[in-house]
This record gives sequence, structure tokens and C-alpha cells, in this order.
Amino acid sequence: MRTSVFYFGGWNAIQAHIDAWVRSAHQKQPSIAFTGYPYPSGAGWDYDSAINSSKKLRASAVTAIQACRADAIYIVGHSSGCAISNAVDKALKDTSKVHLVALDGFAPDEDQRDRPSTHVWSAWGGDVKTRYRAKNYDDLKRLLQNELLEYYAGTGCTTKLALHFSLVNANATDSVVKNIATGYDKCDANLAWLE
Repeated sequence: MRTSVFYFGGWNAIQAHIDAWVRSAHQKQPSIAFTGYPYPSGAGWDYDSAINSSKKLRASAVTAIQACRADAIYIVGHSSGCAISNAVDKALKDTSKVHLVALDGFAPDEDQRDRPSTHVWSAWGGDVKTRYRAKNYDDLKRLLQNELLEYYAGTGCTTKLALHFSLVNANATDSVVKNIATGYDKCDANLAWLE
């Protein structure tokens, strides 16, 4: 079975970050075609800014996905990049082969979430006594309840930002992720969402 992944990075994800993620993902799963998109330069983190700044990027992605001959197509967004990935999914004529994955960002709409191939993830770390949650965990949990999938990032990952990046970088820890710019440092693509 042929699989293709189209990954949309979150706010301030530059081409170098996306290249590191794609390279790592391909090393882990060489039989899968990975394509990555950086966040639109100069765009804000909010939904409207993501959508308004990504028209060309979205059009290009839709064209690539519609031309894709893979048996399974994953459209994956991280953080604010979920606004873009969700919009790309909405623009497709046929989603029968699509798995829509949102990683600690804007949730897909109800119609998208009704598809069994749509998954929304967030992360937690620490231990049973002290459970730390990713940046958007609480909002997603309120919205999705038991439908939210949870990734456990370990005891060395406890800050909201490190947990936020643990969904895309398995090497994300409190000492590695000091700010948005370091979220992809030592990148080991987290593919826990890949079925």
C-alpha cells in the first residue's frame, strides 16, 4: 500500500524546520512519501491570519494531493498549521483516502471529525501525580472530550511549549525546547499518529 503525508508546520515554522522534520520522517519510514510546508512568512498565529496568508500554499497543496496516487493520504497540521491543513482538506473533492490529523492546534470542524479517519492529538508529560499538558490540550479536551487522542511525552517534557512540540519532535524536552524557534531542534519526527 502506498502512503503519502502532507505536513503543515505551525506558526513560525520555517523551511529549515520542515526540511529537518521531513528528513527525519523519511529516515524512519522510507517507503512513505513526505511533503512538508512551512508556515506562511509574516503570518500571525491566529486562524484568520493563517487562512488569509496561505491561499497560494493551499492551492498548491490541493493540486498536489488531488494528483497523488497513494492508497492512503495523510494531511497533518501542527498548531496554527492545523487551520491550513483543515482548509486544504475542505477544498478536496474526494476525501475517501484522506486521514486528517490535527496536532495540538485548531480542531477540524464537525463534518471533518465525523469521518473515522480524522484524528486530533494533544500531549501530556510528567507523571500520574503531576500531569502537565500541552499548549492547547485543555481547549481541545473541552471540545472533544474522549475523542481527543493523547500522546505521553515522558517525565522530561513538562512545559506547555515542549509538550506542544513533542507531537512533531520526539526529542522535544524542557531543555531542548526553550522557545518556538527551538521546537524542531534535534528533530526526531514523531509519527505516533501514523496508523
